Amino acid sequence: MARLIRSRTALWVTFAVVHLWLIYVGVFLIRVSTFGDVDLYRRWAESGLLFGIWPGLDASWVYPVGAWLPILIPAAVSITSPIAYALGWSALVVVLDVVTVRALSNASPRDRATGQDAVPADTSELDGRPEWYANLPAGLDGQLGAWGWLAFVAALGPVALGRLDSIIAPLMVLALLAAFRHPRVASALLTAGAWIKVAPGALLISLAAATKRPLRDVVVPAAAVTAVVVAVTAAVGGLPYLASFLGDQGSRGLQVEAVAATPWLVAGLFTRAVTIAYNPQIITFEITGPGTAAIASVLNPVLVLVVAAVAVLLLVARRRGVDVLLPGALALAVTLIVTDKVGSPQYMTWIAPAIAVAIATRAPGPWFRLGWLTLAIGVATQIVYPWQYSHMLNGNPVITTILVWRNLSLVVLLAMTLTMLVQAVRRTRTVVETDADVHRMAPAARP
Repeated sequence: MARLIRSRTALWVTFAVVHLWLIYVGVFLIRVSTFGDVDLYRRWAESGLLFGIWPGLDASWVYPVGAWLPILIPAAVSITSPIAYALGWSALVVVLDVVTVRALSNASPRDRATGQDAVPADTSELDGRPEWYANLPAGLDGQLGAWGWLAFVAALGPVALGRLDSIIAPLMVLALLAAFRHPRVASALLTAGAWIKVAPGALLISLAAATKRPLRDVVVPAAAVTAVVVAVTAAVGGLPYLASFLGDQGSRGLQVEAVAATPWLVAGLFTRAVTIAYNPQIITFEITGPGTAAIASVLNPVLVLVVAAVAVLLLVARRRGVDVLLPGALALAVTLIVTDKVGSPQYMTWIAPAIAVAIATRAPGPWFRLGWLTLAIGVATQIVYPWQYSHMLNGNPVITTILVWRNLSLVVLLAMTLTMLVQAVRRTRTVVETDADVHRMAPAARP
């Protein structure tokens, strides 16, 4: 196993095989279902470049205005051919994945040498790691993290390439790797990612909690990137619609794959009072039944409250000397999924960055157990979408059960991550109280 992990040739050959297969599936085999969003990006680019109609600049849009950057890059290949545009999009994602895998493979535990790891690892933190890991030669942690990232891309399937999340997930990896020594670069990358799709912005909370000078190293770079985005948007006349994506997201119903939809998914196997219908305005399937509208209406404030609660936990943990960067990043990413009314399969890409970086830098914690669970979540997601999605929509009990298991596993993943943080805080409290007791019991010094 160590020989395979050590081989960079094997890593890059596997990289090529995985990506070529996913491109074949997404672009040629089942393009409509897997790369449907990519063709929507093409039509938006066509609308802007040929007809001067720019969503997000001339009208409200579901995405932040920065999404135009990755959408327009493949337009250099074609805006009229769906296949040519999809190949251009795939090339862009592959380039980002090459940079990501290379960065992970070159990472090491030395990257975390920032003085923030005040809580040492104990034997319980090795749970879930295979036996051969203990004998893994020094310097291969980065390779292992790169293999883990590649395994997740394969597990999630063509959706890992065919969405805007395929752009922001590599940015999240690169930001987390940079955060240990260059937090300002990390802040800029996360902010840029947030202006493409919101999720990376949540990781700024974890970065700020982990950084010694959050105002200088996190807030100022984030404000600078935002100022550039606002200035460019104002220059092209799109300022009135700069925040329109927030309203568009808020008007959604309860998407069928959302974690909160799980009880109605189960109920739908037994009653016709629960139905699944297509919403053409946002191009997704939503579930309706007794109570779904009420749940959809309260999930927005619930998401904000839970993110705020996680942020408070991170601040408490940081004050106790715990390194909160990676656990916080994972907790926030999973929180966004679990508490969101949308449960699109591409959201799973938000989970992998923190785990891949943690493994690549040998971070203390049960990261292997979290990684195995994340891979299983990726496989379950791919089974449901794209391969068996129509069966799930039609109430197939087996496929519905797989989706229910996926959703419950996301809740378990969040609980495991929060538990890791709470246990770290408790260990530091125990150490502090023990040290205080020792000082109180020590005899007074003689004059």
